[in-house]
Amino acid sequence: MTLANRQYRITEQDKITFNRDGYWISPRLLSDDQIERLRETHERIWSGDYDGDGYPMHAYKPGANPDALRKFDNGWWINDEVRDTVTDPLMGEWAADLLEVEEIRLWHDQVIYKPGIGKRTSGVGNVGWHQDFGYWQCASTTNMVTVWIALQDTDLTNGGMMTILGSHKWGLVPDSDAFFNQDMDHLRNKYSDGRDWVEEPCILKAGQASFHHALTFHGSGANSTDDPRLSIVAHLMPGETAYNGRVQAHDNAKFLGPRPKKGQKFEGPYFPTLFSRNQG
Repeated sequence: MTLANRQYRITEQDKITFNRDGYWISPRLLSDDQIERLRETHERIWSGDYDGDGYPMHAYKPGANPDALRKFDNGWWINDEVRDTVTDPLMGEWAADLLEVEEIRLWHDQVIYKPGIGKRTSGVGNVGWHQDFGYWQCASTTNMVTVWIALQDTDLTNGGMMTILGSHKWGLVPDSDAFFNQDMDHLRNKYSDGRDWVEEPCILKAGQASFHHALTFHGSGANSTDDPRLSIVAHLMPGETAYNGRVQAHDNAKFLGPRPKKGQKFEGPYFPTLFSRNQG
């Protein structure tokens, strides 16, 4: 399995857009066949049907609320389709060009399922305004990127993502790890703090992706349709990213061994290389 649009290369205008806004929407990455296989992958993952003989990083356990958002970390460990998607070299090359680095590795992935709640009002599955790096402070650089791939046409009606234009230029904002806080108005007031707060929806066709900087504030509202909103997400980092010792706990630090040291690179089998300009 490879990305569908293999001829496209990042342009100077793409870089300008990413650096100005904090995110960039890609051309279509996936073919119809790939989208269908990844939608089937969702069903397999949520039912516990795994590839290989290993175990997931965090096992999915259904909660009491069927309307709650589902999130599965490191799906590439237990599913071949996810692995091939989130480690694709072309995605790595695009990320390297946008971040202006020599090498890209996988930080981790996520498989995200947002149920359609129709007209129901409970358990809407909002994703609170947050910065991804708010969770990743064990990494030595904020120059990381998230690739959010839509597996259906996605807009605000089915809980599509919204970004805050230019917010990646604010630096790391304290307490910005608010993914599960559903009070969007409270978070907006908390984080705007006199800054220009300009919300822009990421409108995606099935198979397109949003590449957003690790410091870009983003969130999403309810999926008010009757169908689930499905996505595959790759979080990517420069090849030189290292451990920032004892700043913030994150499970990725465990994969450096029992006594990780500050400055130790996130490399090896848990952090595969997608792209390197020095290869070949």
